[in-house]
Amino acid sequence: MNALTTTTKPNPMQTFLWLLKREYWEHRGGFFWAPLIAGGVVIAIALLSLIVAETTAARHGIQLGGMNLDTIAHNMTAEQVAQFNSGLTVGLMGLSIPIMITLAFVVFFYLLGALYDDRRDRSVLFWKSLPISDLDTVLSKVVAAVLLAPLLAIAATIVLHLAFLVLISGYAGLHQVNPLPLLWNPAQLVSLWLKLILLIPVNAVWALPTVGWLLLCSAFARSKPFLWAVAVPVALGAIMGFTHLLQQLSIPSAWYWKNIVGRILFGVVPGGWFDIGGNGAFSTLTNGDNVNIALDRFGLVNSLLSWNRILGALASPDLWIGAAAGAGLIVAAIWFRRRRVETSV
Repeated sequence: MNALTTTTKPNPMQTFLWLLKREYWEHRGGFFWAPLIAGGVVIAIALLSLIVAETTAARHGIQLGGMNLDTIAHNMTAEQVAQFNSGLTVGLMGLSIPIMITLAFVVFFYLLGALYDDRRDRSVLFWKSLPISDLDTVLSKVVAAVLLAPLLAIAATIVLHLAFLVLISGYAGLHQVNPLPLLWNPAQLVSLWLKLILLIPVNAVWALPTVGWLLLCSAFARSKPFLWAVAVPVALGAIMGFTHLLQQLSIPSAWYWKNIVGRILFGVVPGGWFDIGGNGAFSTLTNGDNVNIALDRFGLVNSLLSWNRILGALASPDLWIGAAAGAGLIVAAIWFRRRRVETSV
């Protein structure tokens, strides 16, 4: 009896998930550990600040204790509670800035080396020998940059928030102060974390021009992809500035630096889209006498994280024009990936 041999066609989704796992394992230091280390540094600074505050208070005979926050929270009006929650949101978001900056740097340099490094060490020859298309390879790097890395950064941010609240609660507990009524508001915390997670797709769409440009430079450059990525748009802007080319076309020179250079180099910074979408928080700052009111009530950050702001950004042509340009750059990166293998160091 002859044995029948069958070949099983690989599952495209399973292949793509394995490509994502590959990206994670090869870049776990940047994707996983870098945000956690940044958060750990923030906690260390907060702990050091509390130690300094405690020693300073003890030196001057200042004692913290006897505060009945339960009574204070019970007597607060709805507006005061909302203002306190807004202030807490501002504080927690401020703590998250180092993680977001770390994420931007990690993603930027990850994309620069995503298609260049395996050509430099010739491992691209191995990957091209596998039944994996260049389309899947490049798209796995796009997804890793705009979804996987931000998701891990948000997870690190949540850990940071919890660690900070535990630290503050422990410090308050040492002084017989119960922080639970004000600090630990589950609805406020869950709402903040949910918004941060839901902002990932918006940040991803906004980042597509940068993602496409960096991948194109990574696939195209035979050496020094960083110089290609930065020097080309900057030099082009300088040339147009010297020749006044944009002014001759009735286009302000600032438009190029904001909409071209800014979009292809800084799009991976989370929240870069905050100034689009109409009546948002930044317009509040131009209201003269209302500035202090807006800042007192932390309206700026609340507006940035509001659903109106998010929906306004999604309805903005700037977002989708940039996304279309980014998609075109990604297609070009795939084309160069197929044709360029050799590289020089």
